[in-house]
Amino acid sequence: MDTQKIEALWTHLHWLTVLAEQGSYTAAAARLNVSKAAMSQRIAELERAAGVALVQRTTRSVRFTEAGQRLVDSTRAQYEQIAASFSTVREMAGVARGLIRATAPVALVRQQLVPRMPGFLRANPEVKVQLEVSDRLSSIASEGFDLAIRHSAQVPETHVAWQLCDTHSVLVATRAYLKRRGRPAEPADLAAHDCLSYPRASGSGVWTLERNGARKAQSGPVSVAVSGPFAANNSEALRDAALDDLGIALVPDFTAQSAVHAGKLEVVLPDWRPVGTFAERLYVVRPYTPHVPRAVALFIDYLRDTFADGFPLDRA
Repeated sequence: MDTQKIEALWTHLHWLTVLAEQGSYTAAAARLNVSKAAMSQRIAELERAAGVALVQRTTRSVRFTEAGQRLVDSTRAQYEQIAASFSTVREMAGVARGLIRATAPVALVRQQLVPRMPGFLRANPEVKVQLEVSDRLSSIASEGFDLAIRHSAQVPETHVAWQLCDTHSVLVATRAYLKRRGRPAEPADLAAHDCLSYPRASGSGVWTLERNGARKAQSGPVSVAVSGPFAANNSEALRDAALDDLGIALVPDFTAQSAVHAGKLEVVLPDWRPVGTFAERLYVVRPYTPHVPRAVALFIDYLRDTFADGFPLDRA
């Protein structure tokens, strides 16, 4: 068959790949927005040109012959590449559009990400963001996420990652609690306080602290056995318990920031920094793909910009 006749069948070949994807003439016709009769006619024309049966029809579905399956397998990738290339060119028009699926930790989303979303969505009105709010470390690619925000010490080597900012842990309590029980002057004083902890598999009853700044080198880490009336594997729950005057909570800075700025919580032992409970970096991570949708790339840039300053606890 000459080149001109083969070119006339390119649409027919595309319809064949859609039929394989959808599994029935009815579904394939709906996917292509054509009639079922038109769909059937195109496949019949392709079979006549090929000189061999490509599809075996049943009352409810279709099954491909060996020749039909081989044709689908050898052409599907090319049509997917054409679609991706067209999307790339379309995005050159400068308008980001589409759905971004992302996952991020609960406390970070509620305290920090949601307040930042209006700026991005107003600047990109044709983009929608769907967030899965979970402290579970999802498998980004296999669960269909475009990106994840991770509060983690490290990220998978198989993914593309950018560090958004440093974070640190902090001890906080209400003024009422500190007035009632006294303000710790040294880490050892924590042993006599009600301490609100994030439970770990081991070591949840011990807090380790390091000095901040230049004095850090003068002394090593200090570990203190602590106890208290409440523990939770969610930093917001610990913060809320501290707000109810239950004790001193160890939480990430992004969880404590708004309450500290509002004067509802005070930083305890400000010259010391808790270590070992929460990670000290925030990342945005995406699976490696040769083509990144413009909306996803813009959202990553926005996250990198809006989180660049971290979560300072001193009020401006």
